Amino acid sequence: MTILIDKVLTWRDVAHVAEGEDLALSQGAWDRVAYARRIVEALVENGARAYGITTGVGALSDTVVDREAQSRLSRNIVMSHACGVGPLLGRREVRAVIAAQIGNFVHGYSGVRPDIVRYLCRFLEADCIPDMPSKGSAGYLIHNAHTALVLIGEGHACVAGERMTGRAALAAIGLEPLVLGAKEGLSLVNGTACSTGLACVALARTERLLDWADAIAAVTLEAAGCQMSAFDEDVLPLRPSAGIASVGAALRSRLQGSGIIAAAVGRRLQDALSLRAIPHAHGAARDVFAHACGIVDQELASVTDNPAIAGTPDAPLVWSEAHAVAPALGHAADALGSAIAQVAAMSERRIDRLVNPLVSGLPPFLATDAGSHSGFMIAQYTAAALVNENRRLAAPAATDGGLTSGLQEDFLAHPTAAANKLLAILDNAEQVLAIELMAGVQAQDILAETNSPAIGTLDVHDMVRQHVAIYADDRPLGHDMEVLRQLIAGNPPPPA
Repeated sequence: MTILIDKVLTWRDVAHVAEGEDLALSQGAWDRVAYARRIVEALVENGARAYGITTGVGALSDTVVDREAQSRLSRNIVMSHACGVGPLLGRREVRAVIAAQIGNFVHGYSGVRPDIVRYLCRFLEADCIPDMPSKGSAGYLIHNAHTALVLIGEGHACVAGERMTGRAALAAIGLEPLVLGAKEGLSLVNGTACSTGLACVALARTERLLDWADAIAAVTLEAAGCQMSAFDEDVLPLRPSAGIASVGAALRSRLQGSGIIAAAVGRRLQDALSLRAIPHAHGAARDVFAHACGIVDQELASVTDNPAIAGTPDAPLVWSEAHAVAPALGHAADALGSAIAQVAAMSERRIDRLVNPLVSGLPPFLATDAGSHSGFMIAQYTAAALVNENRRLAAPAATDGGLTSGLQEDFLAHPTAAANKLLAILDNAEQVLAIELMAGVQAQDILAETNSPAIGTLDVHDMVRQHVAIYADDRPLGHDMEVLRQLIAGNPPPPA
């Protein structure tokens, strides 16, 4: 399948491209790219003073660059800005960044040649994945520069899983290194493609994780013999929230017909908050997720190159602006990271209620032979450690601040850092939920001996048991935890 872009990509489009779909442009999109390039060429021909085209960049914006040096300026920008550090981003993340960058150029305000866009589309088609270090972008420049390196035959990339030089990668996919023209180096490193692309991947992962969180919570609610009255259709609307309503409906549907729940009616007047407040915590995360989706789509609809090129070749306009700064995107990623960290924290509390013999009413630590077996005792330690790490990661990136480029860039919004933090929080949250899933299904095996579970939770149980067996201290527990993490990360839960 190929995603066709006419005017604006959505976050779902970018997420599909990240997973392997190709990206193609409509004729109207190609026309906008070509027309903007004609305007840049007119600016060069006229010798007009324009940031990053006939001048240096950043604190060197008042330094004029003569026509003969403009191509060299573009190349030099790429070389000097490609200074990322740390582990490389994965294939999915790099493809998302490239897709978001193409989307920015297609608005028709950047002024790069159509060849630049053709090369980037070819990268996606041939699965050519530039080496893109994960760290170093205070705003946006560094991640993008590492993709640009490969366009000019520098740097490194993976093609068909084999790492090679940028020049060899281009040859492997039938391309020659590009010689960049005026403004192209600046446009290739500019814009919010890195933070936007990473955010699109995070949204796709969040959507799946929230569905799993509801399904896993239902398994735990059943094992804990919860009082379903807290989730009644008449009760939850007293706190209006689309998220709360959605979670409540999912819990009621999945737990319908549970003999275990029926046997527990009236056992307690009121459940602990980690059980009773599931719609509130999961629902809040869903509400924040919906807001974040709108912000990321807004970002994809925005021109984030600086300067923006407009007007006509006869009357060119160059607008120096700050659209490459993305505070809203950083705020959205920070908020969603905090919400997911809270979902994981509540999951860890439910794990403790499943394994803790003081409150569970189940065999200690769900062990098959308590005493000689430890069961899930230490798995709960792992969940607690990951939740604590998420607590640290959830500190907002938006308030980090910083000064760069000789005081020219004296405000930094840190959307890329916020997106990277969100992805790290999701890593931990997937693992915490996998531990809860593992424990909840083990509890269901114990309880099913006397009462029948709901069809909705039994479907979850059966899906898990296709991948891992009942745990009896007979194998390394970490392997099972990783298997279920991969299940959560890569597959939707069975329908309620």
